[in-house]
Amino acid sequence: MRTAIRIYQDPLDIVWLNAATEMGMKVERDADVFASWDGSGVLKIGVAETLDPDDCLAQMIFHEACHGLIEGPEAFAKADWGLEIDNPAHRIREHACLRLQAALAGKYGLREFLAATTNFRRYYDRLPQDPLVDDGDPAVAAAVAGFERATSGRWSVPLAAALNATSLIANIVRPLSSPDSLWSVLNVND
Repeated sequence: MRTAIRIYQDPLDIVWLNAATEMGMKVERDADVFASWDGSGVLKIGVAETLDPDDCLAQMIFHEACHGLIEGPEAFAKADWGLEIDNPAHRIREHACLRLQAALAGKYGLREFLAATTNFRRYYDRLPQDPLVDDGDPAVAAAVAGFERATSGRWSVPLAAALNATSLIANIVRPLSSPDSLWSVLNVND
């Protein structure tokens, strides 16, 4: 029997795990969580079998990074960025995260590909073309502040590099993908 000396890794996993490391996050896969930030540098993401069929590690890391960018540096030391998913008062913060996610991904033609897949997907899908435009939603102000952190803060370089690399990979994979593939929804360079 042959002994393998190398392992296969998904290219997007490599890109986003590297970005997470550069942002100071250690990513661990855990079948007992969907996604959880421990407040001390560890981001736990569910294993593929426990995630939604349209989730991927890249999308999960990106979403959690957006939470960190919305909540700001003071939240890095708080479990789950200081958010309680079942607390209705925190819904605006989730909406701000989704607006930031759409704004950042949209710059690279990845808005639908890196979309939220939870119960908040309906909100995400209804966002305007420019999710940072003031449309009366109280989440906009936090999303704009998060966008400023994302594009000029210490996470700006690894985040932009990961989004750019994802876009490059998408340009290669999209023409080869089947219509039911998440890759087929990309509008990169359209």
